[in-house]
Amino acid sequence: MAKTVFDVLLEKIEEQKLSFMQYLVDGGVKDFAAYKETCGVLRGLASAQRTISDLAKIQEDNDD
Repeated sequence: MAKTVFDVLLEKIEEQKLSFMQYLVDGGVKDFAAYKETCGVLRGLASAQRTISDLAKIQEDNDD
């Protein structure tokens, strides 16, 4: 099955999430403000993933 624009977006977002998680694990955050910012970015990326997944499901259902 060919990749859709949704698949590409979800892959890119997952790459970004993994990068930010690795940043946390490696001790990249030096203070609480940086920790909060990183957590906020991860929360936003997760929200974007859910939204894109929902849109992909709607599109798939409409195609049937």
